[in-house]
Amino acid sequence: MDSIIVTGGGPLNGQIPIAGAKNACLALMPATLLSEEPLTLTNAPRLSDIRTMTELLTSLGAEVAGLQGGQVLALSSHALTNHTAEYDIVRKMRASILVLGPMLARDGQAVVSLPGGCAIGARPVDLHLRALEAMGAELDLREGYVHARAPRGLRGAVVDFPLVSVGATENALMAATLARGTSVLRNAAREPEIVDLARCLRAMGAQIEGEGSSEITIEGVARLHGATHPVVTDRIELGTYMLAPAICGGEVECLGGRIELVGAFCEKLDAAGISVEETPAGLKVTRRNGRVRAVDVVTEPFPGFPTDLQAQMMALLATTEGTSTLEERIFENRFMHAPELARMGAQIEVQGGTARVHGVERLKGAPVMATDLRASVSLILAGLAAEGETLVRRVYHLDRGYERVEEKLGGVGARIERIHGD
Repeated sequence: MDSIIVTGGGPLNGQIPIAGAKNACLALMPATLLSEEPLTLTNAPRLSDIRTMTELLTSLGAEVAGLQGGQVLALSSHALTNHTAEYDIVRKMRASILVLGPMLARDGQAVVSLPGGCAIGARPVDLHLRALEAMGAELDLREGYVHARAPRGLRGAVVDFPLVSVGATENALMAATLARGTSVLRNAAREPEIVDLARCLRAMGAQIEGEGSSEITIEGVARLHGATHPVVTDRIELGTYMLAPAICGGEVECLGGRIELVGAFCEKLDAAGISVEETPAGLKVTRRNGRVRAVDVVTEPFPGFPTDLQAQMMALLATTEGTSTLEERIFENRFMHAPELARMGAQIEVQGGTARVHGVERLKGAPVMATDLRASVSLILAGLAAEGETLVRRVYHLDRGYERVEEKLGGVGARIERIHGD
């Protein structure tokens, strides 16, 4: 397995280009299953998760070609030859469940393995299934697979989500585009990725209103056509790289960044003493004079503070002046990076879903192990601020969500190197 070595010390200066959103692209790609005509996605990120989704779609009979170095994805599902998403592929990535709604809506049948992904607590798919059942799907769970049928097609329905779920909203939204009649999704997720998916589906001929609010209305249509759609900027990669100059000092412009994607996150940076300035090309981040101030953070669904930036924020707060509290309300078991940060000298107390972080003046480089995607990059950020050398092992998690991290950070002055394993 590959490892990454980071040598801390020194400010960062320059520009970092931000890729298209992984989580948006993973929802947009299955949208090809809704139409026989081609779907082209531009500004696609070049990540292992995208390759996994490509493998899954190909196994169903779709055609996927990466153009312009992988930043353009040309997809076509003119003839699906298989309606079973096998465990060996689905287990690699939780977003695989997003093929369920489109296949069921288009062809009235789908068999999908229960998914895998990062080990950050229970993330059941019951909300996905309840939404599809409301639309008339017949579901049966056998031997780790969801067997779904809608022999007479799906019908419009009112879906009241008891909890906000991005994935369930995406699955229901795609399924509803081809359902007969009107569907209303209540307590729907409001994330930019949902808005991006709705815009793509609308470009394909779907009739959708209300995306970005907690109630989305979809009027089903008989068929969808092809489209070309640009993937929205990755707000999690954006927030991650905004934290690099915050933790190291210096001034970095994140190209393609927009305040509305990371509003709650920017409020916390401002409270901590980090300046964020909009520019014609993106967002410029500068650490103000002195040590970063302690702030309290609570993760919440969008537009609140993103759970996917919690681990990275903990790395910053480990170096503040004072004590911060991080409360994780989205996923259980998502403080597995805390013991690894403690190996670098961070003072962190975890109790249930709350972590108290007592800032130290300086972290120390150490060998550490990544436990999930966001934890991986939090350890790299910590290494940038640490004294000496930090060796981050098991960075295969990292490649699921960050493209060319060594190149991007190295381009603004970070001393970072990947060591290839066997």
